[in-house]
Parts: sequence; structure tokens; C-alpha cells
Amino acid sequence: MARNEDVVVITGASSGIGAALARRLGGEKRRLVLAARRGDLLRQVAREAEERGAVHAAVVEADVTRRADVERLRDAALATFGRLDAWINNAGRGIARPVLELTDEDVDEMIALNLKSALYGMQAALPHFLSRGSGHLVNVSSFLGRVPLVSIRSVYSAAKAALNSLSASLRMDLAAKYPAVHVSVVMPGLVGTDFARNAKGAPPPGPATPRGMGSPQMQPQTAEEVAEAIAGLLHHPVPELYTNPASAELARAYYADVAAFERRASAR
Repeated sequence: MARNEDVVVITGASSGIGAALARRLGGEKRRLVLAARRGDLLRQVAREAEERGAVHAAVVEADVTRRADVERLRDAALATFGRLDAWINNAGRGIARPVLELTDEDVDEMIALNLKSALYGMQAALPHFLSRGSGHLVNVSSFLGRVPLVSIRSVYSAAKAALNSLSASLRMDLAAKYPAVHVSVVMPGLVGTDFARNAKGAPPPGPATPRGMGSPQMQPQTAEEVAEAIAGLLHHPVPELYTNPASAELARAYYADVAAFERRASAR
């Protein structure tokens, strides 16, 4: 269970979901450590979090695809506050590239940004959590990591699927001995941020989700709605969280008949 005095590390905090979460947790008077590469934007988010009530929002400019930077982030958090209570691996980037056009560079970049960066965060934060016997690791994945229904996201979806699997393996490794150390995966669906614009490659044409699945069309959420869901997760940990109400039904439809689902998705 989260407490208002808890120390929370957020990567990818300069914009989008990370920035919205920093502001949201600032309203709970949390102690925050915000990380991203864009220092000016990051400092602005920190000011906004403090204006909303954060006791302090420390800023660490870091490239989370570099293990040394992630370890430096952890060390800075411990030096500033003396403890870590939650670590949120939120940094990531998409791609708009079909499978047959993927290059080695594309694959390496998506794995580095969406999988290895989170692995570095896990390996940096977990020893501290285990030594205390408590803590909460949150990996921000994607609904596409569970249901890869947008084919042009290709290796982004694959990297997020790998993140889901890695998180589950870690959770099972810890469950018996460390019941107060939580590992959660958050799977947003469509979110109204700059994600699509910042994705590598051309933006995908047309709607991002198929129709006619016996489920309502997945409507975009705001970054603030996703941040609200993550804030609730910190108070009430669960292994996996879909932030969009339509996601669970779409996932059930997908696994009930993958072939039919994919035919409909391809025909949209």
C-alpha cells in the first residue's frame, strides 16, 4: 500500500503519461525522482509537480537505454531521499514499420527502448526493495503487448510482449519469499499523447483498432486518465492492469479465436 511520503521514481517523465503521473502524484504530496533525456521539459514537469504538492521532485537527466545512467538514477534517488518505494519504468518509443521492412537498427532500438531499459530499472531497484522487504515495481507496457492488433507497430508490440513475460517471470521468482515486493504491468490502449507523432517511421494510416469484435471501439484515453489508473495501482497493487475499460473484452475476443480476430483486423 502506497503512502503519501513514499519515494517514487518515474522514467520517461518529461512528457505524456510520465509527466501526467508526476503531476498526479505531486497532488498526493509524494517525493518524486523524475528521469528523462530532455532536461528543460523535465524541470518544468518537476515544477508543476511541486506546485501541486510534491514534497520535492528531483530531476535526473538520463538515457535509460544505458545501464550506467539507470544505476546513476537509482543512486541519485537514494542519495536524495535515502529510500525507494516505487519505481515506474515508463520510458519507451513506438515504431511504424511493417515486419518485412524492419532493419537491424529498428529492432535493436525498439528492444533497447522498450525492454532493456525496463530490465535495467528492475535490476537497479529490486536489490533495494529486497533488502527492505517491500517495494513496488511498475512496468508500463502496452495493450499491443497482449493483443498485437496494429501490425505496423510490429517490433514495438513484440518488445512489449517480451516485457510482459519478463515481468511475470520476475513476479513468480519473488512471490514466495518477498510477498510485499510487488511487480505490476500496466497496459494502456490508445492514449492521446505525442506517442504516434514521435514513433519511428511514418504514422500508421486509419483507425488503430479493429471494429466488429463484439466490443465497443476502444476510445482514446488522456494521459491524465492513465496516470489516475497508475496512481490507484500504487495504492492497490495487482499483477496486471488494463487502463482502458474496452481492453479486457478485446483481449478475450482475441484469444477466443485468433484467426477470426486477425481476419477482421486485417480487413478494416
